[in-house]
Amino acid sequence: MTTLPQAALFLGCLGIALGAEPTLTREGSYWVETRSRAEPLAPSTRVRINSRGPVTLTGDSRPECAYSLKIRVKARGEAEARRLTKAFAVRFSRQAGYAVLTVQRGDGMVDLQVKLPRTSPEVTIVSTEGALEFYDLDGSVRAETGGGEIKCDRIRGEVVARTAGGDITLGKIGGAVHCATAGGKIGAGVIGGEATLETGGGDIAAQQVAGLLHVATMAGSIQIRRAGSAVIASTGGGPINVIQAGGVVTAKNSGGTVQVGRAEGVRCENAAGGVKLDNISGSVRVTTAIGSIIAGLLAGKPMADSFLSTGSGDITVFIPSNVGVTVRAQNELADSIRRIVSDFPGISVRVQGGQVVAEGPVNGGGPILRISGTGGTIFIKRQQ
Repeated sequence: MTTLPQAALFLGCLGIALGAEPTLTREGSYWVETRSRAEPLAPSTRVRINSRGPVTLTGDSRPECAYSLKIRVKARGEAEARRLTKAFAVRFSRQAGYAVLTVQRGDGMVDLQVKLPRTSPEVTIVSTEGALEFYDLDGSVRAETGGGEIKCDRIRGEVVARTAGGDITLGKIGGAVHCATAGGKIGAGVIGGEATLETGGGDIAAQQVAGLLHVATMAGSIQIRRAGSAVIASTGGGPINVIQAGGVVTAKNSGGTVQVGRAEGVRCENAAGGVKLDNISGSVRVTTAIGSIIAGLLAGKPMADSFLSTGSGDITVFIPSNVGVTVRAQNELADSIRRIVSDFPGISVRVQGGQVVAEGPVNGGGPILRISGTGGTIFIKRQQ
């Protein structure tokens, strides 16, 4: 049984503890203070987070907004460190259906970690600088930082992410994705909707995208493993490789190769680089100023009117036995009839002025396949 003097002593100690200064520790040349708190939050509340440093956000089963703010300052002593940390503040407010968490920063650095209800329908994270990470949320997320990498995974809704400089890494996203970085790589895992991935300078790689995919980089490679719909890709310099697309691939390259493993049509403009196409159906329109073109048509799938052209290089077309086309080919500045070589006897090859031209049906004829080269050799081959 607690006596009155013991109770008084306990209350006195509790009062001292409650009124005590926050704990400061040393980490190298920094003084460090950590502040933690939890606020009740309905699972259907929209949330906005404003900070001035790195933010890590995680979805949780508890109906609350729980945060931990780590403050780091440089000071000559503890008294100065306490004065500096007092300039930092965290404010939690509710405004018109939103819960708003705001970090006010003084002279130092902060690192914010937040846990929200997983079912939060909409979360916005804005930081003037620093990396952003967010995981395990059912709703949509909009994230923007003035400089730093962005990472996210296991988000069921839409993701909009923008950084003024840094890599963007996406794991599994259930909805549409719109990402942009002024300079950095973009890597995407599995995207359940359409996606737009843009960088001012860096490589782009996507494993699987269900919807329309638009990718653009000013200087870097583009690697797409599987797209469920059309792909629109452009780079100022670097290879473009689309392994499989469920729609038309549109590729624009200012300096690098273009490869498409399978697609329902191709539109390609290349300023300097070769083009290699496999298992292509539908309409194919490819032009390259410098580089060879290799195009393999998909067996059993109909073609549409198509066009292949290079300013300098060879053109090779592989035609399956069950695909009918009508070939019309011309080779400029050709020095002999051997500049067009055909495996099909129905195609006649002749010299006409300064050109070698060829025309005729393949496998009974069909849509027009126009081929235009300059100086190289045009090969029209049976697909084995």
